[in-house]
Amino acid sequence: MSIVTKTGDQGTSALMYNRRVSKCHPRFEACGTVDELNAALGLARATSTDDFTREHLLATQKDLVVLMGELVTVEEDLPRYMKDGFSLVSAAMTGRLEKAVKELEARNLSFHDWATPGANHPAAALDVARTVCRRAERRVCALCESGELRSNEPLIYLNRLSDLLWLLARNAENPPQ
Repeated sequence: MSIVTKTGDQGTSALMYNRRVSKCHPRFEACGTVDELNAALGLARATSTDDFTREHLLATQKDLVVLMGELVTVEEDLPRYMKDGFSLVSAAMTGRLEKAVKELEARNLSFHDWATPGANHPAAALDVARTVCRRAERRVCALCESGELRSNEPLIYLNRLSDLLWLLARNAENPPQ
């Protein structure tokens, strides 16, 4: 099977279970931004030399696949989606992020006022990922506010993730000695 299907040549694309919608549908805007976030996290992971950061970024990239699946499944198809073995964003996933935040906060990172990205490659990559995460959060917030998503957990997850990415960037600027 070729990657070239030509099914999107008229400006539509498929959600889960072959429901076709416009490529500029808010679900695709959100999912595309989460996909971009996943790529930014991959870059941040590739530039990092810190095992804690690399481990958490890889786990988060796997979480984002779960999030993208949820974003491209309409509410009425969610029971089928879960029956097919797929999972949704959970409080446990968000809890893993909160645990990492607490671990980083316990390091007493030094920072004052606004951060200026670019101290080094790993920190800059994490700050790019953080800003993409905030955009993804805005896209998911729009879906929640319009009633397109049944759960706020994806929004909560992205909010915690942006906090974690901010701390990881500050940690990359001031690695523990």
